[in-house]
Amino acid sequence: MLKPGSESGKKRVSLSRERVLRSAMDLADGAGIGALTIRALAQRLGVKPMSIYYYVPNKSAILDGIVDLVFSEIDLPATDGDWRSELVRRANSARQVLSRHHWAIGLMESRKSPGAATLRHHDAVIGTLRRAGFSVEMTAHAYALLDSYVYGFALQEAAMPFQGAGTVADATEPIMERFRTDQYPHLVEMAAEYILQPGYDFGHEFDFGLGVILDALTRSLSGKTPDIQPTRPAAS
Repeated sequence: MLKPGSESGKKRVSLSRERVLRSAMDLADGAGIGALTIRALAQRLGVKPMSIYYYVPNKSAILDGIVDLVFSEIDLPATDGDWRSELVRRANSARQVLSRHHWAIGLMESRKSPGAATLRHHDAVIGTLRRAGFSVEMTAHAYALLDSYVYGFALQEAAMPFQGAGTVADATEPIMERFRTDQYPHLVEMAAEYILQPGYDFGHEFDFGLGVILDALTRSLSGKTPDIQPTRPAAS
């Protein structure tokens, strides 16, 4: 009987669960999550598809594993550090990691069988907020708000037709040439006075938005914000 990862008439390919998942992540990074199939993964590894099943039972398990790998790359906040600084560091790290793994943005909170890295990450963020003095309820609100912002910004950034500082002007100027300046005066004003100015980088908007959120959370700790009750749809 052939051992997992070996092929008759070929040089044996050494496999492990780690290698299978790392190759799956590389495949998703390069070709998108839609290209990740057992057959494509086996071809990438140079083995037959049945060899993959020895290490992961199905594609869902592969997704569980590679999402966990993504979480493992994000810096954990230190629960005994300054909560705001730690959450800024964590948010910036998450944004950088998601810029490398665009496919993961929509999957980060989707797994029903989260791995150890995922659970450690959630526990560290919750612990940082709780140690800062947030109630359990406010911790839940803060965590949801922060992740919605980080994931949403990462999604928007990944979808934009330009990448990096200095490329916004290259993408914006041709668009503006297609219409008269009096057609969209507010858009023209924004572009001319802000976006097309030297040194503009869309990435700076991330820091601004994160600061707004953290400022509000800081005020909530001191009781300077009103009690906000969740809105519910009116009964029909």
